Amino acid sequence: MPAEIPDGIAIEPIFFVEATYSPDAAERRPAFRAEHLVRIAALRNSGVIVEAGGLADFSRSVLLLRAADVAAAEAIARDDVYFRNGIWVEVRAHPLGRVCRPGELPAG
Repeated sequence: MPAEIPDGIAIEPIFFVEATYSPDAAERRPAFRAEHLVRIAALRNSGVIVEAGGLADFSRSVLLLRAADVAAAEAIARDDVYFRNGIWVEVRAHPLGRVCRPGELPAG
């Protein structure tokens, strides 16, 4: 019987977070964008964020992040300057199994 997860592949439990933009976000976002991007970069450098970006249709941002649970993942997004200033109006976190190489898993 073949292994469920083949050699050389790992599944990392992370969270897929959707952050929905407000209808007027395009006009209001520039005032907060630098602070937002500095924070995203810092969280990525620390290993909390795996990937982040906005959808091309400007409907929402997507964060792939490491957190203890759904509530912690949503708290990370809610602590962002975009959420605190109404640029993001809703955040939803979903558990996700990230396919990666074993060497890409965080230590610990």
